[in-house]
Amino acid sequence: LSYVPRVPPMALLGKVTATTFALERPCCIFDRHANASDTVWLVVAFANASTTFRNPPCRADVPPYKQLPATHSYMTLETAAAAYACPAPSPAVLRVGGDTACKDQGRQDPCNGPLPSPGPYRVKFLLMGCHGPKAETRWSDPILLRRALSPSTIDAVPPCCGSDVVVIASLLASLGTVLATAVLGTLGAKVWGSLCQRDLGTSAFARRSYRTHHISPVLPQPLPPGCQYSPPGMGCFALRPPAPC
Repeated sequence: LSYVPRVPPMALLGKVTATTFALERPCCIFDRHANASDTVWLVVAFANASTTFRNPPCRADVPPYKQLPATHSYMTLETAAAAYACPAPSPAVLRVGGDTACKDQGRQDPCNGPLPSPGPYRVKFLLMGCHGPKAETRWSDPILLRRALSPSTIDAVPPCCGSDVVVIASLLASLGTVLATAVLGTLGAKVWGSLCQRDLGTSAFARRSYRTHHISPVLPQPLPPGCQYSPPGMGCFALRPPAPC
């Protein structure tokens, strides 16, 4: 058949990953060749081994997924041919390598396990009936998976920025410095003002005059009869009448 499998050209999340890739579903390709009991397989092979692949004569000879490292090819996604008929009721995209559960189970059923290396890979669709292959598509172009970066290859130093970025960063840094200075100045002024008000209140209290209670002056008391004034601490002297002659 002239059909060539391909990765969908439109934007698709996870279209090609480190272990999987997406394929367009080959709708209306096998209608003239398929019967109700026929099945369609996907053949996956390393790009350099696709030319040496030989179609299996029967289902029992289908190369399994677990032999990919040794045989460099396997067959998977066994599907009834009616699923690819017109119009196709199934989704328009197939995911190759999307079954992680069958990888370690050792089953004989067709496994669509994760691809073990970046490849590149080439794929084709093969229509098989009860007596062996009936029709096949062409091989796809090489499909290279994504490579995971080694931690040692990651550059920890970011690349140099452009002059515009440097100017903007400098302006932002200067603006931050000005804002910080303004905030500190405002806080300092408030603190200084509170301290000055406290000092003024203390000084006013210190300069405030203190007046004692009013005490009336002590007026000199008249001497008792018969006393004369004497210096302080000497008491008074009584005046005796002169002795008669």
